[in-house]
Amino acid sequence: MLKLPDFFQHRAEPDLVAVVDLGSNSFHLLVAKVVDGQIIVVDRLREMVRLGAGLDANKVLSKESQQRALSCLAKFGQRLRDLPVHGVRIVGTNTLRNAVNATEFLNAAEALLGHPVEIISGREEARLIYLGVANSMPNFQGKRLVIDIGGGSTEFIIGEGFESLCRESLDMGCVSISRRYFADGVIKNKNLRRAEIGALLELQPVEEMFRRTGWDLVIGTSGTIRAIERVIVEMGWGMHLTADSLQRLRESLLEAGHVDNLNLKGLSVERAPVFAGGVAILSGIFEGLKIETAQVSEGALREGSIYDLLGRIHDEDVRERTIQRLSQRYAVDTQQAQRVEETVLECLSQVARAWNIADEEYAQMLSWAARLHEIGLSISHEQYHKHGEYLLVYSDLAGFTRPEQAQLAALVRAHRRKLPQDVAQRCPHLPSHTLLRLCVLLRIAVLLHRSRSTVALPSIELSASDNALKISFPEQWLDQHPLTLADLEQERDYLQAIKWSLNFE
Repeated sequence: MLKLPDFFQHRAEPDLVAVVDLGSNSFHLLVAKVVDGQIIVVDRLREMVRLGAGLDANKVLSKESQQRALSCLAKFGQRLRDLPVHGVRIVGTNTLRNAVNATEFLNAAEALLGHPVEIISGREEARLIYLGVANSMPNFQGKRLVIDIGGGSTEFIIGEGFESLCRESLDMGCVSISRRYFADGVIKNKNLRRAEIGALLELQPVEEMFRRTGWDLVIGTSGTIRAIERVIVEMGWGMHLTADSLQRLRESLLEAGHVDNLNLKGLSVERAPVFAGGVAILSGIFEGLKIETAQVSEGALREGSIYDLLGRIHDEDVRERTIQRLSQRYAVDTQQAQRVEETVLECLSQVARAWNIADEEYAQMLSWAARLHEIGLSISHEQYHKHGEYLLVYSDLAGFTRPEQAQLAALVRAHRRKLPQDVAQRCPHLPSHTLLRLCVLLRIAVLLHRSRSTVALPSIELSASDNALKISFPEQWLDQHPLTLADLEQERDYLQAIKWSLNFE
């Protein structure tokens, strides 16, 4: 990336970093300091809010569940208030991915927390879980299968070292399965077996892929699996999570007959209502994947999110690797992409202050969009900007949140031809004028390199105000480049259609 002027908002390493995990069952806040590359936890807050229990059949989040959650976030917000934005990451998972009225809740949540909330995809959640496990356990020479049973989803990852090789997120969790099969609290062999078969059916589409990849070690993580192991150990059924000890636990659930009658050492009162659902899922997984034993890790999504956050601060951003892989996969002309990237960042540096976009995040997004603006050519030249948008919307982009992915796709979609009328609506998290300004800069950079010439562009000067941009070229340069002049005239018409002014001389 081109070196940007000093007035850009650079990210210094904060003294403390924090992550908030807005799970379907419980909310967690972790605050840590970093010493020699390792995180040292200085504060933890946890509250079981059961957000997922408030999601009805129409995927509407109830007012009551929202209020419970917001009451918790008011406390979290006090702890986060004095931390810098780039040192805090707040991630929402399954319930907030699925709720049709999530925006209403998120607006209130962000006001209380004082920081933006990122809704991450299931596979991105899986990647972060594996990163947390890999950084929390001893080095292992071989492949690890990591399983995380959450409130609304279960993540599976096979990885080696610090890299995940395959990731899946299945729509089953301790809250959703408990509501579906144990709604009245009764635990009988019939409904317990139905719950296990339900887990097996969810697992079936990815079972063969995982077996083909293979693994040498199984690791379980997060609240549900840790709670199961704790009960097994404290009940004296073994020191580890095994198929035999899990079967013993299953029998104890049937003996109790009802969640209110569960009298298991190590099982908290707040965990009891969703415990049967978690046991059923894990039993189904052990059966389906023929697992005999599993270790349990303390690291998971929260720890992975912190390590990922630190990577961004130290320029070890997984998103950068994702862009490189996409470029290679779709055979992007890297020399042309580099020319466009250098020009768009030079243009940004000249108008950043006037347009109030002097932030490294905007420069980074423009850089990535420039490098991928021709990705759609791998499908067809005709309407390739639309093909590029489709690829970026529906691809699994490791490290990117949903809003970031939407912004990248919108920039690629809008880099040529008419600007879509709804381009701003595709990125509701970003002020519409900011997105349009970034789009215009990318459009100009692409236009100036239409000839794909290796000859460097002349020095040009840009000035900007509100919805207006002026470009000054060296004397007679435009007369000597009639195609560029024609393209600029066409671009002026395109921008006039959205009530923007483009002048050039």
